[in-house]
Amino acid sequence: MIALITAVLPVFALIAIGYGLRKSGFLPDVAWRPIERLSIYLLYPGFLIPAIWNADISGGGAGAAGAGVVTAVLIIATATLLARRLITVDGPAYTSVFQGVIRWNGFVFLPVVQSVYGPDGLALAAVVLAAMIPVTNLMSVVVLMRWGGDQGKMSTRTVIQANLANPILVACLIGLALNFARVPRIPGLSETLELLGGAALPLGLIVAGAGLSFAEVARRRTTIGAVTLVKLVVTPLMMWGLCRLYGGDAMAQGVALMCGAAPGAAASYILARQMGGDAPLMAGIVAMTTVGSAVGIPLLLVLFHLT
Repeated sequence: MIALITAVLPVFALIAIGYGLRKSGFLPDVAWRPIERLSIYLLYPGFLIPAIWNADISGGGAGAAGAGVVTAVLIIATATLLARRLITVDGPAYTSVFQGVIRWNGFVFLPVVQSVYGPDGLALAAVVLAAMIPVTNLMSVVVLMRWGGDQGKMSTRTVIQANLANPILVACLIGLALNFARVPRIPGLSETLELLGGAALPLGLIVAGAGLSFAEVARRRTTIGAVTLVKLVVTPLMMWGLCRLYGGDAMAQGVALMCGAAPGAAASYILARQMGGDAPLMAGIVAMTTVGSAVGIPLLLVLFHLT
């Protein structure tokens, strides 16, 4: 347990540093948006493209982990849609609940996997990310179209455009295309992408911390608490169980478990703000699940003996 906490601690320490830098005013508030943009549009694609490009997608572990997490997301999304009438919040708030239970923060997920399983686990996690992002992004956009404050203002064409404008999704698709085409490493380009990728994970964690907001947690504790319970307890157990059912080995099961236990995605807040969702509620969900995952990830890994 001590070794596991030591391995995971630096990930959440960088998140805390980012939060402290934002709160202390070390950088002006206006500086954080360009840093976030740099991370999302340049550094993170620089990491994802070569990671997915060079990953062993044909391996049984990758297939089981990818299938397990996607199946779990589809089940949880369907249950959340069927329970719409029982979830007593308005439409924009419901979209944030929906995003909160199905989306997760790759900025946190990938460094945690790297710290626990090393390069092999990181490559497997990149494949899981490539499987998850198209599914969660498409469903989130559709739900925001239906129940968000801007509902009815978007067509099928704009849904496709909104998804293709997501640099993380595009990076995953490029990496998958290069992998499926069996394109060999390209001298110069591969090294450049890897240099960019080396900066992605630490800066991404600092940006994630800087974006945390706890203002809504106390005011809407029931809603945020319910989403956190589903996100950090139900989801990881379901992803682990399905990965095991599909024949995943211990590493695949651990990656699936950590995928489920990762906090809500900071990108969910941006999407909520852009498409008429309840952005303050989304910020509270991201903040609470981030704090909860710092405890939940090591605990779940120890309980399931996946280290």
